[in-house]
Amino acid sequence: MGDRWRIEVDRGVCIGSGMCVSTAPGGFRLDGARQSHPVETEADASEAVLAAAEGCPVEAIAIRLSETGEQVFPPDE
Repeated sequence: MGDRWRIEVDRGVCIGSGMCVSTAPGGFRLDGARQSHPVETEADASEAVLAAAEGCPVEAIAIRLSETGEQVFPPDE
């Protein structure tokens, strides 16, 4: 079994560009206020979700390993 991720969107930072929905349509959705939300707050590791986080123009998406809380994205500096 692969890694499980906890996916969070900082809606105070999100500008509603929709890039995450375009990149990972099964992973994110926009609400009526055009704010991004993960479809599931915990999901199997996914290249599409990682690409969406990497492509977010304001870095509003954070991904952590569910089991340990270790940060996957953005990478620790």
